[in-house]
Amino acid sequence: MRWTLKPKPNPETASHLAEVLGVEKPIASLLAQRGISTFEEAKKFFRPSLKDLHDPFLMKDMDLAIDRLEKAISEGENIMVYGDYDVDGTTSVALVYSYLKSFYPNVASYIPDRYDEGYGVSYKGIDFASDNDITLIIALDCGIKAIEKVDYAKEKGVDFIICDHHRPGAEIPKAVAVLDPKREDCGYPYKELCGCGVGFKLLQAYAERKQEKFETLLPYLDLVATAIAADIVPITGENRILAYHGLRVINAAPRAGFKAILEQVKKQTITITDVVFIIAPRINAAGRMKHGLHAVNLLTEENEERAKIAASEIEVYNSDRRDADKAITLEALNQIEELNEQERLTTVVYQENWHKGVIGIVASRLTETYYRPTLVFTRSGEKLAASARSVKGFDVYDALEGCSEYIEQFGGHKYAAGLTLLEVQYENFKRKFEEVVASTIDKHLLTPEISIDAEIDLKEITPKFYRILQQFAPFGPGNMSPVFMAKGLRDTGYAKCVGADQTHLKCRFQQKNSKLSFGAIGFGLGEKCDQLSNGQPVRAAFAIEENEFNGNISLQLKLKDIEVE
Repeated sequence: MRWTLKPKPNPETASHLAEVLGVEKPIASLLAQRGISTFEEAKKFFRPSLKDLHDPFLMKDMDLAIDRLEKAISEGENIMVYGDYDVDGTTSVALVYSYLKSFYPNVASYIPDRYDEGYGVSYKGIDFASDNDITLIIALDCGIKAIEKVDYAKEKGVDFIICDHHRPGAEIPKAVAVLDPKREDCGYPYKELCGCGVGFKLLQAYAERKQEKFETLLPYLDLVATAIAADIVPITGENRILAYHGLRVINAAPRAGFKAILEQVKKQTITITDVVFIIAPRINAAGRMKHGLHAVNLLTEENEERAKIAASEIEVYNSDRRDADKAITLEALNQIEELNEQERLTTVVYQENWHKGVIGIVASRLTETYYRPTLVFTRSGEKLAASARSVKGFDVYDALEGCSEYIEQFGGHKYAAGLTLLEVQYENFKRKFEEVVASTIDKHLLTPEISIDAEIDLKEITPKFYRILQQFAPFGPGNMSPVFMAKGLRDTGYAKCVGADQTHLKCRFQQKNSKLSFGAIGFGLGEKCDQLSNGQPVRAAFAIEENEFNGNISLQLKLKDIEVE
């Protein structure tokens, strides 16, 4: 592991914040590191306000989108809400479909079949719209590269409003309106919305045009928060405001579908981490193993009994997904060893029978193992389809652009992308991808990084300190849960390996001459146990969390790594 200590903030700024906020210096320093320098900025950080959301009409084409939507509704047109089959796509469809359906009957939802139609806008979806007298499609979390498909739809008398957040290509589709804050000609102040976030801005604009109170949109923020968490977009600016209030909705008044999921896993108070690891995989499982419409149906179901039935079905899909994920990951790891490819700078594997619905998860698992840009391919009809994942600091989307001569179609983000190519080009692509990455990546990025916010003494970790830290949430990219470093730590004699396979480390640390001690747990750090057994001093990188044991709650260190000093 590569330890990186973030630069210390301006000491005057930290001192000022400590004084005006009445907080300890370590808290003030963490705030200053996050770009906060005044009382007002700190207030907005700790109490994100919906009043600070941007005017939706600042987004290019928003006025055109609302004009077309109003025309459709006033003239009784049939509208189709179309979205991708992942969490961002299905929550987006649930959001816009359920909002429109609350006052307008002529609305249908559509999720493409992952296996039959693939990612994004499909000709089959457009034909379905045309055959059913649908004249307006609202495409969510997809469409920014659907140049030919939008033209095809226009020939059939079907208009498009595109709400996307992926990077555009050289050409923008000739839709009625293309809402995408990443458009170069879009002056919208916040560029990091997810697809569901762009869909929400469409609803916000529509509600403003109709002079509806913003409060009518509040119940939909749980969907937006779920998409923000699952799509791993930065939790800064507008995303932070939307995630903060969306989590409050999930906890205070969850929709029937969320309530059913949470009852199954017996979870009450939900954090953004719970959304990522509990809610998101289950919503995703529908599109991975069966069909994304199952997720939309769960998210739009208002009857609690029917929601419970839908949630139990999705629980089965999630269990199947876990089994497939484990089996394919093992096969992929064996393939890498058999081909003797451990020394490459990239991982590219292919097996024609791998389940297309889980190759993205497998790519993430392989990235964790070998820590390098990774692609997992499987057969999809006449072509090969792949999911790409990257390491922190390296833009895999740009790398794929450098291999575009061998690719049929691709899209995505800096750290996650998807593509298709002809089987005959697989070996050419694999060679070229290795060349592109080898010539562009800084080699230090191939060692996992622990980014440390600050060095502290154990005596600074108090219940009050932890309570304030919790108010830094929701955590995510751009506002990660703080990681600390402490030096001069010794185990008090409790160090041992724990877990079914003895791969985890449990110990108790004291620092220097202090009698104060903290329990610590290090998942996957069992091999470090010997470093603590002879009482030698170590330094540790850790987060702080609560540990409940026999009804007693105490603070403990969640270890990221330890090193002998």
